[in-house]
Amino acid sequence: MSVLNFWSRRETGDRPHGLHDILSGYSIEVMPRTAAKVEDFQALMPPETRVYIAHLEDTPIEDMVATARRLHEDGFRVMPHFPARIIRDAATLEDWIKRYRDEAGVTQALLLAGGVEKAHGDFENSMQLLETGLFDKHGFHRLHVAGHPEGNRDIDADGSTRLVDEAALWKQDYSERTDARMALVTQFAFDAKPVIEWAERIRDMGVTLPVHVGIAGPAKLQTLIKFAVACGVGPSLKVLQKRAMDVSKLVLPYEPTEVLSDLAAHRATHPDSNIEQVHIFPLGGIRKAVEWTKETGGLEVARTA
Repeated sequence: MSVLNFWSRRETGDRPHGLHDILSGYSIEVMPRTAAKVEDFQALMPPETRVYIAHLEDTPIEDMVATARRLHEDGFRVMPHFPARIIRDAATLEDWIKRYRDEAGVTQALLLAGGVEKAHGDFENSMQLLETGLFDKHGFHRLHVAGHPEGNRDIDADGSTRLVDEAALWKQDYSERTDARMALVTQFAFDAKPVIEWAERIRDMGVTLPVHVGIAGPAKLQTLIKFAVACGVGPSLKVLQKRAMDVSKLVLPYEPTEVLSDLAAHRATHPDSNIEQVHIFPLGGIRKAVEWTKETGGLEVARTA
């Protein structure tokens, strides 16, 4: 299976088959500082697009809530990050939840461990956040959590998938015993094959939560490698590293056409697949990522539930 393609619309003149469906209903990620650079989101993105707001360690909650309020008022489905390891305690968690609800009109969230090595307080992972019952108490019933197609060395230091598999099963059980509408959102990858194999494997284990596959938006190859290393991307990083060895291709922009085509082909032949949609990390810029989805998928409106 081919895993990466520096495809150009200028050369082909049309769109690869199946990209409209796989891109329809996509979600996208922003940060307060990157969102501040976008003058008009309504003129840029389809209405009701789900927009995640990444919460980095040094970002004040005031900036997060202000960004969430702006996007909510613009008509988007806003899903701020709740990184467990930067939340001091249950009181802080409840304060954040209430501020998003009361000040920004937000009742959706992405729960994850977070990128810091050492917890700042009482929480280490998203399961502990869920166990507080605070999201349910305050009407947050759309809760997404992390999935790990390429494993996670921070969780399974031995390179196995034992603990991430146990976590996936726990999250499945939580979705069945509560009213939460959940999905597994993955880190960005550059090869569809391990993502597909993982989705099939966890489904065989009994994890039927929808999978939202992370992809990197159009960007320079050097930019992608920098982010991939920083974010702990797994074996699919080798695809970029191999490409980088060809000096003549370093200046060519990366576009995730091939990985999306492979995901679309899999869904077409496996209608029971739990791969539901894609989540875009706009590493080369929000505008560039959104314009690419329009040109590549022919999209006009989002179909996000």
